[in-house]
Amino acid sequence: MIDVIETARSAGVEWLSLYAFSTENWRRPDDEVAFLMQLIRRAVRKHAPLLQARGIRCRFLGVTHPRIPSALAQDFADLTTLTGRNRGMTLTIAFDHGGRRDIVAAAQSLIRDGVPAEAVTEELFAAHLPFPDTPDVDLVIRTSGEQRISNFMLWQVAYAEWVFPSVLWPDFRSSHFLDCLHTYQQRRRRFGGLPPEQNGEP
Repeated sequence: MIDVIETARSAGVEWLSLYAFSTENWRRPDDEVAFLMQLIRRAVRKHAPLLQARGIRCRFLGVTHPRIPSALAQDFADLTTLTGRNRGMTLTIAFDHGGRRDIVAAAQSLIRDGVPAEAVTEELFAAHLPFPDTPDVDLVIRTSGEQRISNFMLWQVAYAEWVFPSVLWPDFRSSHFLDCLHTYQQRRRRFGGLPPEQNGEP
C-alpha cells in the first residue's frame, strides 16, 4: 500500500482514496474481521511517520460502527491530527464506508436544516456529504478483475473512468498503478457529451 501512495504522490496525484473496509465487510466471519482490524492497525502505526514526513494529509471516511476496536479508532484519530496541517496530497482511507449511507446521511442533513425540496441542487447536496471538499473522482482502479462498484463513493464516481487490473490488491504495486494511470491518460473524457470533433469543435 505505502509504495502505491508514494508513487501517486510522486506522479502529482493530489487526491487519493483507498477502500480499506466497507459497511458490508462486517458480514464476513468474525475471525477474518478481527484479522483485518489488526492488519490495518499495524499499517497505520507503521506508516504514520512516513506519511507525516511526506506532507500527506490523512483522513478517514466512515468509521462509525461500534464494532471498530477503540484502539484502532484512536489510531485513526491520532493520524488525522498528526497530518491535519499538511498541504501535500490528501489521502482518504474509506473504512467502514458505504456510498449509500453517505447519500442517506446527506439527505437527512438537508432535511434537518429545513432546506425546501425545490432549493436542493447537486451542489448543495454535495456540500452535505462527508468531506465535501473532496473533488469528483477521476479514476477508479478496481483490482482483482472484479467489475462492480461495491458501494464506493457512489456520488463522487458518477463520471469516473474505470480500470480493472486482474492483479489482487495485496499484490498491487507501483508498476501496476503507473500502468493504470497510463491507461487513464489515454482516455478521452466526455462527461456524457460527444468528442470535440463530433460536436462541431476544431
